[in-house]
Amino acid sequence: MPLRQFLLASSVSTIALMLANCAAVDRLAQIGAPPALASIENPETKPGYRPVRMPLPPPEPISTNSNSLWRSGSRAFFKDQRASRVGDILTVRVNVTDRANISNQTRRQRTNSEQTGATNFFGLETLAPGVGIDPANLVNTNSTANSQGQGSVQRAETLTTNVAAVVTQVLPNGNMVIEGKQEVRVNFEIRELIVAGVIRPEDIDTANIIDSSKIAEARIAYGGRGQITDVQQPRYGQQVLDIVLPF
Repeated sequence: MPLRQFLLASSVSTIALMLANCAAVDRLAQIGAPPALASIENPETKPGYRPVRMPLPPPEPISTNSNSLWRSGSRAFFKDQRASRVGDILTVRVNVTDRANISNQTRRQRTNSEQTGATNFFGLETLAPGVGIDPANLVNTNSTANSQGQGSVQRAETLTTNVAAVVTQVLPNGNMVIEGKQEVRVNFEIRELIVAGVIRPEDIDTANIIDSSKIAEARIAYGGRGQITDVQQPRYGQQVLDIVLPF
């Protein structure tokens, strides 16, 4: 084995062994204990957090009615209970029902045939029989092309639940950026639900609930972690080999 390949294989093995040992130590420390819930944190302090920046229309001046007890845009006479400021909480009704049934079929066929001959060509055709050439069939070509393709896609996904979200940012045009995370632990498995996106205040109903279909730039993630999820995942060494090996 060349020295370069040997060094590469040794490095990969060392890295895989170190990762496996670190993961093993963490798992050994958690034997007999359920998975720990994540602490509640300020979204702005999380690594990779970036304020949302989107194209916005020019700001409009706020108009007020003098000598009036009614506030423009309010759905209640005394106070609007809907979320409208940073830190307010609203409920997101997650209702994802995706169905796709696509079937495509393509078929193409073509046949070509060409034949060329020269029975009289300045008397040179008399020399052709001596060399074994038939002047009537100097060029004779034919080709056939046939292609056929067929594909189908069938998908059905359903997710229905509710999650509370926090307003993390109010854009200049009044739209709000929300982010919500929910963790539920059942025995030794944690189920996670994450919802984020941009909403309009007008789409929030009087019960302070908004449907997930009205969230722009929606990011909805549903998964989990724990013993069951860990068993379903390939081991770290196998994942490293899947990335490194070229075959």
